[in-house]
Amino acid sequence: MSSTTPEETDPAGRPVETGPSGRSLMSSIGRVAGASTVALLFCELVSLAQTVALARLLTPAEIGIFVAGTVLTTFFGTFVEGGLRSGLIQRDTDVADAAETVFRVTLLAGIVMSIGALAAAPVIGAIFDSTTAGLVAAATSGVLLVYSVANVPEAMLQREFSVKRRLIVGPAVAVSYATVAVSTAALGWGVWSMVAGTYVSYITLVISVWAITSWRPGRGRASFVLWRELARYGAPLVLGMIGSRVQAATEAVVVGRGLSASDLGFFRYGQRIARIPAMAIIEIGSVALFPAFSRIAKDTDRLVSAYLRALQWATIGAAACSGLMIAAGTPAVVVVLGEPWRGAGPVVVALAGLSLGKAFICVSEEIIKGCGRTGLLNWYTLTEVGVGLVLLLVFVGLFGLVGAALSVSITAIVVGIVVMALAKRCIPVSLSQLAGAILPPLPAAAIATVVLWLFEHHLAHSDTHPTLVAVALLALDALVFAAAYLLALGVFARSATTDLVGTVRRLVATAVRTRRDTRVDS
Repeated sequence: MSSTTPEETDPAGRPVETGPSGRSLMSSIGRVAGASTVALLFCELVSLAQTVALARLLTPAEIGIFVAGTVLTTFFGTFVEGGLRSGLIQRDTDVADAAETVFRVTLLAGIVMSIGALAAAPVIGAIFDSTTAGLVAAATSGVLLVYSVANVPEAMLQREFSVKRRLIVGPAVAVSYATVAVSTAALGWGVWSMVAGTYVSYITLVISVWAITSWRPGRGRASFVLWRELARYGAPLVLGMIGSRVQAATEAVVVGRGLSASDLGFFRYGQRIARIPAMAIIEIGSVALFPAFSRIAKDTDRLVSAYLRALQWATIGAAACSGLMIAAGTPAVVVVLGEPWRGAGPVVVALAGLSLGKAFICVSEEIIKGCGRTGLLNWYTLTEVGVGLVLLLVFVGLFGLVGAALSVSITAIVVGIVVMALAKRCIPVSLSQLAGAILPPLPAAAIATVVLWLFEHHLAHSDTHPTLVAVALLALDALVFAAAYLLALGVFARSATTDLVGTVRRLVATAVRTRRDTRVDS
């Protein structure tokens, strides 16, 4: 558990929680969030380049076959980690023994799940009526074993608020996948280029996390009692992951078999674009928030303040991303991926609610986990699976491919509201406080969305121009939206806007000061 010293106090004289290295908790969170931001920007640039390249080299049908073939690997991956990793991060006693226990259990699970995925691969071929999809399922089964040996090193690094984990591991994995997948696709490997990229990226993950962690197996003693405690903590998380995997697998089957492989390719790439903001929320915020909330769980005032602040900032970012996707999603897809992928544009627009829902979910879920009340997350799982599957089946029948995307958006927002309600059972936060955190950015985003819609669809028409001009117009779209959003935020969320401006000024001042000091030293 982190420690405090008499000298470590805030302006009110209260002790300040410190991280493992002795830094203040807020400093540790800030360092990890900053590193996550840098790493995320780099990874997203790499991912965007890779996505564009693969979209130009492969067909929507080939992308769809890969998605179908990896349904099993994605689903069985849930059981490899088994919620034990989160239990290890949250635990504050017997950490060495717990780490040894988790390592052995997840390694065994990786072996069993790989064999199970290989044995079940023919089922995938039958479901999707595709021999290639079945072969992809068999070929990717070994990924589960590779992934199993990375769980404990990653958990230990997250416990330590490791900046290296953010700056090294993510970029290394992104570059390795992009390099291998794109180069082999250019050589004509088709769907197998993504299989090769997947293996190389997972191997890179294992090598990089083991290279930067000081943890090694054999330093603790595995215990059945510890496994039972960790499993009890992680069981609701496993159920949640199973629910998400069931929903994703059902989406793939309904779209891929009920519509077509090309539609599944459009759906997958539309999801990939729409999930970028959600990944930003997870990578920049919740990765640091979980261990932070765990450490201040007994300080109610600090916990409530931290939760509301994190929720507000997540909502500000997510609302902006949702507005951008609604107003410029289709032209952006056409410009970036090419005319053959226009079918993915309406999917991106319909998925605009995903980032907003994920903002609510991620921050609230970390509070629940940090307080040790993971049993509450069973309601999260029940809502996600129940609402998600019903809406998927109904909306696909009514609206086809766009209906599938709409079901995902609506489900995410409903689940987000439910998880916020569950978080209220862990901390004494009122409805008015929650409303004050999440409502002000919404009208500001709505105004900016209307402004950008009028600009893009009545003036710019970016998807009708040559590539360079189109990219410049998309950049102008972003500037128009940002200006309108900031102005509207100044009206509806004045304090948040003041904080944002202050943060930018501090970052600029720090950068200028660092540059000046570097010149003096040289």
